[in-house]
Amino acid sequence: MPDLLPLFLNLCGRRVVLVGAGPVAAQKLPQLLAAGADVLVVAPEVHPAIAASPVTIERRPFTPSDLDGAWLVVAAAPPAINREVAAAAEVRQLLVNAVDDPPNASAYLGGVVRRDGVTVAISTSGAAPAIAGLMREAIDAVLPRDLRDWMHVAGDERIVWKRDGVPMEQRRPLLLQALNRLYEDRELVKP
Repeated sequence: MPDLLPLFLNLCGRRVVLVGAGPVAAQKLPQLLAAGADVLVVAPEVHPAIAASPVTIERRPFTPSDLDGAWLVVAAAPPAINREVAAAAEVRQLLVNAVDDPPNASAYLGGVVRRDGVTVAISTSGAAPAIAGLMREAIDAVLPRDLRDWMHVAGDERIVWKRDGVPMEQRRPLLLQALNRLYEDRELVKP
C-alpha cells in the first residue's frame, strides 16, 4: 500500500452515513457528532447509545442509495455488508472508513489526541489500531501542559507575520524564539 495522505476533514453540517449500529458504531459516533456531522445511521438493529443520540436512524438493511448526498461513509457492519458499502461508495467517489476492515476502507480513522486547539492523529494504515492507541497515549503524555499558551503565542505571531509578509520558511524559527521568550518571561517573575 502506498503512503496515506493525512487529512483533517470539516464535516460540520455535512452528511455522514454510518452503516451499522452495534457497539463499534457506537464508539465511532461521538467523533462524528463532535465534528458537527449530520449523521444518518442505517442498520436493522440499533445499539441503545446510538438510539439515544441526535441522529437520523433508518432501521433497515443498507441500500446503495443511502449514500446519495453523503460526504463520508463509516462502515461498521460485518465484512460482507462493508463490501457492499465500499462498492456503492466507489461508484459515488466517496471515501469509506470500514471499521477494523482495511480491505473495504479507503479512509482510516487513527488514534487522536485533542488538547487546547491542537489535534494530533496517528495512523497505522489500519494494520495495527492498538499501536495507534498506545502512541496516542504516549504523545498525550509528552505534550506540554501549557499548550494553550503556545497556541496564543502562535496566533499572535501569525497575525504579525501575515501583516509584515514574513515568508513561510522564516516562521518556524521565529515561533521557536517567541515560545522561548514565554519561558524566559516566566523565569523572570519567579520569586
